[in-house]
Amino acid sequence: MPRRICDGAYAAAAEGLAAVGSALRSHGVAPADIRSAGLAVRADLAWRDGEGQKLVGYVASSSLTVRLRDIGSASAIISAAVGAAGDNVRLNNLQLVLSDDAAVRAEAREAAWHDALRIAMQYAALASATLGRVLSVTDRPPQAGPVPLAGMQRTSASEGVAVEPGTNRLEATVTATWALEQ
Repeated sequence: MPRRICDGAYAAAAEGLAAVGSALRSHGVAPADIRSAGLAVRADLAWRDGEGQKLVGYVASSSLTVRLRDIGSASAIISAAVGAAGDNVRLNNLQLVLSDDAAVRAEAREAAWHDALRIAMQYAALASATLGRVLSVTDRPPQAGPVPLAGMQRTSASEGVAVEPGTNRLEATVTATWALEQ
């Protein structure tokens, strides 16, 4: 790979990344919430009639994963980060997740348990029996994480992307087995 051409691609990617990182930090994003997530270099090829594909340079890109903790300021932070590197920045993905879902998961498990108990009591009554001791309980692990919002390829900093929290759905599934007593 010709070093001089590749160096320019790396330098452009580094410059854009530095500008985005600086914009994020200047808007209060903690360094611990900014993580390098990828680096890619690819040949930039052009088709020329009679000559076929010709190498015209290289394109280097890097990506960051950023955690924004305040949804109220997310739009301004995203706009600043996208605007920091101009046409050299792409916003590829936005995910909204709970930073700590332990309490919500506990509520969901409790609701699932009460649903299982209610159903088991109904079946016991239909069988003219009563519920005995619990023989087993299985908690199915939650499904994969959040569903990403539609990817956005490019936006202008002046457009100000609206970040809407909406609602998240969290489910718990419990399977319980009781002994039936006559």
